[in-house]
Amino acid sequence: MSHVMNTYARLPVTFTHGQGCRIFDEEGREYLDALAGIAVSTLGHAHPKLAAAIAEQAGRLLHTSNIYRIGKQERLADKLCQLAGMDEVFFANSGCEANEAAIKLARFYGHKQGIELPTIIVMEKAFHGRTLATLSATGNRKTQAGFEPLVSGFVRVPYGDLEAIRAIAGHNKNVVAVMLEILQGEGGIHLVDPVYYQGVRQLCDSKGWLMICDEVQCGMGRTGKWFGYQQVGVQPDVMTLAKGLGGGVPIGACLAGGKAAGLFGPGNHGSTFGGNPLASAAALTTIEVIEADDLLANAARIGGLIRQLFAEALAGGKGVREIRGQGLMIGIELDRPCGELVGKALAAGLLINVTADTVIRLLPPLIFGDSEARELVSRLTPLIREFLAA
Repeated sequence: MSHVMNTYARLPVTFTHGQGCRIFDEEGREYLDALAGIAVSTLGHAHPKLAAAIAEQAGRLLHTSNIYRIGKQERLADKLCQLAGMDEVFFANSGCEANEAAIKLARFYGHKQGIELPTIIVMEKAFHGRTLATLSATGNRKTQAGFEPLVSGFVRVPYGDLEAIRAIAGHNKNVVAVMLEILQGEGGIHLVDPVYYQGVRQLCDSKGWLMICDEVQCGMGRTGKWFGYQQVGVQPDVMTLAKGLGGGVPIGACLAGGKAAGLFGPGNHGSTFGGNPLASAAALTTIEVIEADDLLANAARIGGLIRQLFAEALAGGKGVREIRGQGLMIGIELDRPCGELVGKALAAGLLINVTADTVIRLLPPLIFGDSEARELVSRLTPLIREFLAA
């Protein structure tokens, strides 16, 4: 019996190594990885350039703390700001830490304006993390249950409902920010009309609010652009990253620009490990490979191919509500809970996930190619058809 705390319903498999889009278990069995460690393994497994960069950095210097300047961290901040159109970056270790920084930044911004109870508008079905503040911002009662009292200072609205935000703006003078995912991941791979995001941006500008985009899952090229907000024609004031940023090495980032930049000073926020030399080296290399191998275009093309192939393969069958997504962030919504498909896929040598009970979530590495796309569809389609026929 393991002494690891029982916080996950783990599948009965242990992986030992991987190569590209393939991963292998203790018995040497091979699996096609269409989950990428939940959108983390951007370059797949054992990418030679990433492995070499990590090894080289580990042989020189792992950690110094943020008491001192870190050269690679500064280079990474410069690169991220260039790609994102932002001004500064705070580095953390995870998505929830990046979102905690964004929440603190919004509250700090509010207090600077004399607002005693700064309030952030958040979305139904959102997922921002499992710390108390990010859990409170999350729009899922199942994950919140048992952890009350939750942190105050959040007002929830339906995702995609601009009028609901306007209604709050009309009577709540404590609002300082709107926080949303451009493409909801845990909530079921939801994307709405770009007009909505542009409306949120305009409303934030008119009210002096911050627009916070949580790009933890959809950022770093997964949608076919560096960040999801670049798909819908808006520029946030605050943006958070993690998951795919380090290609598998833990790192998170909170970027600020415009009126959100320059707010924090020494002592306002911190992290012992955030952006240390190892994590920064991994993130820089991940970005370099994405650029050199044109993986943004690949994500857009292969993602479109996967959705097209599934639409063709599942056409005419009952039980499939919608196939949706952007780039290599894909959801297949069924008309019933389908969690059992995760185990069935594992038995068939395929790694997938189910979220929001009824949505098959596919998050392949950005290096997925045509052959892997077709293999994914050919392996998963019979499982879906068999499940729906039962």
